[in-house]
Amino acid sequence: MFKRLFSLFNRKPVERDGPQFGALPYAIVDGHLVVLLVTSRGRGKWIFPKGRLMEGKTGWETAAIEAWEEAGVEGEIETTPIGHYFLPVTPERPRPIEVHIFPLLVTEQREDWKESGQRHRHWAVLKEAKRLITHEGLADVAVALGQREAKAGRVDEATLGGRALPRFAEARK
Repeated sequence: MFKRLFSLFNRKPVERDGPQFGALPYAIVDGHLVVLLVTSRGRGKWIFPKGRLMEGKTGWETAAIEAWEEAGVEGEIETTPIGHYFLPVTPERPRPIEVHIFPLLVTEQREDWKESGQRHRHWAVLKEAKRLITHEGLADVAVALGQREAKAGRVDEATLGGRALPRFAEARK
C-alpha cells in the first residue's frame, strides 16, 4: 500500500496536448550552415529550442522567445515553418506532440541567459547535428534548411556534410 501511495506522489506531470513551436537557430559561417543545438532539461538530448504556444503570441513569436530563453540567442525569425516533427510517447507524454520549427537566423548570442544553468548549447555543422540529434524527424528539418540555403546559393552544397568550424562567436568577430 505504501508503495502505491508513494508512486502516486512521485509521478511526473503529464504534458498538455497541442502543438509546440520551436526555433532552428542557424548561421552561415564561411559558406557553411551551422545550427545551434541545446540540451533538453529532462533527458539531456540535443534538440532545438521549443515550447507550448504562449498566450497572445503566434507560433513564430513563441519560437523566438523559446530561443532566447533556452539558448540565449536572438535574430531574424521566419514566419513560416521549415518543417515539423513529433515528440515521441513517454510516461509524461501519453500521445505524440507535433512541433513546428521556424528558422531563426542568429544575429546575437549571450553568454548568460535565462536557462543557462539548466542547458548546454552547441554550434554544429549539419553532419555533426545529424549525428547528435536523436529525435526522429528533427534532423530532417535541419537538412531541409540546409537544402534550401544551398539552393538559394547562400551555402555551398558540398559543405552540408561539413567539417568542424570555430565557435560561432569567434567566427562572427
